[in-house]
Amino acid sequence: MKNDKQLFKVNIQLWNGIAITSAIFSFIICFLIIANFLQINRLDPINTEVINNLVERLSQNPNDEALKIEIREIDLLARKAYFTNQWQIRTGGYLLLIGVIIFVVAMQMINSAKNIVPEIGEKDDNNLYLQKTARKWISIGGAGLVVIALFFAFLTHNKLGETFTNAVIAEKTLIEEDIQEEANIIQYQNENPFEEPPEAATEEKSETTETNSQESVNDVVKYSIADYPTAEMKANYPAFRGAGGNGVAYHKNIPVNWDGTSGENILWKSPVPLHGYNSPVIWGNKLFISGANATQKQVYCYDRNTGKLLWTANVDNIAGSPATAPAVTNDTGHSAPTVTTDGKKVFAIFSTGDIIALDMNGKRVWAKNLGVPQNHYGYSSSLYVYEDKLIVQYDHRTASKVMALSVNSGEVVWSTDRKGKISWASPIIVNTGNQVEILLVTDPFVASYNANTGKELWRFDCLYGEVGPSLAYANGIIFATNEYASLVALKLGEKPEKLWEQFDYLSDVPSPVATDKYLFLATSYGVVVCHDATTGEVFWEKEFDNGFYSSPILVEDKIYLLDIQGTMHIFKADKEYVSLGEPKLEEKAYSTPAFAIGRVYIRADKNLYCIGK
Repeated sequence: MKNDKQLFKVNIQLWNGIAITSAIFSFIICFLIIANFLQINRLDPINTEVINNLVERLSQNPNDEALKIEIREIDLLARKAYFTNQWQIRTGGYLLLIGVIIFVVAMQMINSAKNIVPEIGEKDDNNLYLQKTARKWISIGGAGLVVIALFFAFLTHNKLGETFTNAVIAEKTLIEEDIQEEANIIQYQNENPFEEPPEAATEEKSETTETNSQESVNDVVKYSIADYPTAEMKANYPAFRGAGGNGVAYHKNIPVNWDGTSGENILWKSPVPLHGYNSPVIWGNKLFISGANATQKQVYCYDRNTGKLLWTANVDNIAGSPATAPAVTNDTGHSAPTVTTDGKKVFAIFSTGDIIALDMNGKRVWAKNLGVPQNHYGYSSSLYVYEDKLIVQYDHRTASKVMALSVNSGEVVWSTDRKGKISWASPIIVNTGNQVEILLVTDPFVASYNANTGKELWRFDCLYGEVGPSLAYANGIIFATNEYASLVALKLGEKPEKLWEQFDYLSDVPSPVATDKYLFLATSYGVVVCHDATTGEVFWEKEFDNGFYSSPILVEDKIYLLDIQGTMHIFKADKEYVSLGEPKLEEKAYSTPAFAIGRVYIRADKNLYCIGK
């Protein structure tokens, strides 16, 4: 009996300690959440006196480039503040719930132990009544405090998101007429050495796999897995970041020196009518880009050898298109997604959700509206073609999905709903050895989809925040990154597994690029890093004077990386940094370089450039 009493006493003391600790922990988290709410309501992180003074100074001196850059940097800090507060609120809510659950479990264990071995001895009824009353009001007060904290956390999360979104749009609108919209993404072209397309491996009926499917496509030309990307795709430059979107160019004899001021190695320079942040794509002797503003949307075709504008296609009179264009920010615009081509048609999509297919002479084949994307910066995911299917990543606030449209009719071949949040990244399509997969990244996961059916193959939670960079892939490893989150390497197998993770030097705009040995990553604040692809070890890091919005592209054994002032940084794709050249364009450029045999194509702020010898 004595041993039973001692054991009972030990159990009660243990669970009392757990209950007290969890209660104190929960109350601390409650107070932090409430303090967060009060602080956010007291201070506006966006509409500050600093921002207002800078905007006023800019209105007096609209050509002050340094001031424009300073405003952009403060905007970036506002985004980072948003990410930090969002993380704190989400984590605090989870910790509070865990603390409350542990407290409830501890109290249950204490009550159970008391029921099993009741206390023996006389009790003072008055003291018992007072104890019960105190416990009652402490419980009510504690529960109320927890409910208030969780309610404030919910309000803070929503209020912060609305404040950030509306304030950034308002701020950008104020300076829209003064800050030159800085864009430019480049994609490149070859000297036209086409190989014959691979013979059709089979001709079979395409499967229609989802409930949204509208048609069955018959007699579709299929390529074997080993053929992707095809020889034709490699010889051209059909999409953002090249064939499959993986940041690799398959061309040779690329120049490493030119000069925008003297005109050295500048073969031609042509103005672009409407602004856009999309890159050029190339098929044969034709180069395609798009441009748009709040009232006009256009697709352009240039002769890539001479720079002559061959045709302009207006994107209008589309059923379901909104009468008023959605609000977008200056650094996204209405024409951020890069067009794509299969050599027979050209496809473009805009901020309104309007998507169009044109033949190679600019004649409309089909057009439709996918629904206006609910996106507080503007829609920016680029298009890709796989066989007879146009792949569209459509992750926005009210609905996230990836879909395949028939290149011939625009009808839905398959559509797969996703549970992620808004994403500004673009898909990549890769041959993983067993099949061709569509790889997408958003908050909070990386996911793979069967390119023929749209079936989700796997999903891996690893990121958070407003995801902008696309993925990179090499040698069975997928690389994903986002500012204020992490850089993650996933090893493919029966199920993907995390190979390594790093938390320094993260990107919010440029996408990484990888070889079998190395991973190269650029940041918007000007640091470039080389990692060991299999271990994550940092081989080198280098800080440049200007930041990067452009993504690095691997060409032969070199990396080409364009900074925001138009300087191309060319260095060896190796474990030691070796510079091969830093030619200047002398025009701002936020775009990714594109390559053909012996040539580089760059879309700068106002002009399109062809560089070669």
